[in-house]
Formats: sequence, structure tokens, C-alpha cells
Amino acid sequence: MNSMIEKKLALQHLRKGVIAHPTDTVYGLACLANNPSAIKALIDLKQRDIEKGFILLASDVDYVLPYIDTNLDINLINKLAQQTSVPTTYLVPKSETTSTLISGSSDLVAVRITSEPLVSYLCENTESALISTSANLQGQKVASNMDELKDYFNESLSYALPPNNYNSEPSIIVDLVTGKRHR
Repeated sequence: MNSMIEKKLALQHLRKGVIAHPTDTVYGLACLANNPSAIKALIDLKQRDIEKGFILLASDVDYVLPYIDTNLDINLINKLAQQTSVPTTYLVPKSETTSTLISGSSDLVAVRITSEPLVSYLCENTESALISTSANLQGQKVASNMDELKDYFNESLSYALPPNNYNSEPSIIVDLVTGKRHR
């Protein structure tokens, strides 16, 4: 199938539910950050502990600003907005309105800004950040092909784009305020 047609189909399905797609790191599952029913479906699909938060993945910091504490220093927001040479997820103080479906039990929200073309396409055409998580059941290895994805989720996903060859390493995780590296 033509890759543009696949991207358009993924976009249509993302607007309603959960899709599988390549990211700048590992093969992932995504839904729109502003769709609570899709986030709940994602939690159920992964059999994920509700206390664990998700990563907000976006092509531009503007898409994640609604989820970040409005008192965060502008210099830190500018740092968050900068592209990094190694995929980096920042832990950032969350806004008062950020759903615990996104942050879990934490006062922080995980945010990664990427220039990955597919993520950019999805964010820009939905005007939303994505909820991002690895394509696996909690505690299992990340799916590396469509057969493994089907073994985990059968027909439960709205749509699945195949993984790319470079999908392998998770991002590093850094607390934006303290600079402490967690992974």
C-alpha cells in the first residue's frame, strides 16, 4: 500500500482510538492526548497499571503546553522545545488540569518533542500531542513485527503501521527541573 495512504488511514483511526506506529525510539502505541476514552482503551489494551503515566509525544512544544505547569520557567520551556541529538523524554511539572490517565500518580508528566516525520504529520493534522507507549503488554518485550503485535493485541487496535528497522532503543529520561537522569 502507498505510504501516504497508510499515513492517512492511521490519522483517521488515531482520531477515534489507538494505533500502532513507528516512533523515533521503539515501536509504539498511540492515541490522542485529548481523548480520555482512547487513553482508557490504551490502558486496558496494555493491561497497564493505572498508576503509571504515559509519555506525551509531540512535534512542537505548543501541543504539550496544556499539560505543563503554567509556572514553569520560560527557559525550561525553551529547553524542552529544542530538538536533542538523542531522543530525550523530560519529566516536567504537570498542570492542575492534566488527567491522571496521562500522568498516573505522579506530579510530573513525561514529554518528548521529536522531528520524526510520521509523528509530526499526526500531531499537525490533529493539533494534538500523542499519548505514546511501547507496543507491548506491560512487562513483555516490545513487538518488533506485525506478527508479535497481533499476538499481543489480536484485532483490538484501530490501525497498525509496521515498525521501522531503526525502532529499537527507548529514549533517555531526564527531570527537566533538576537535570537528574532517570534512564
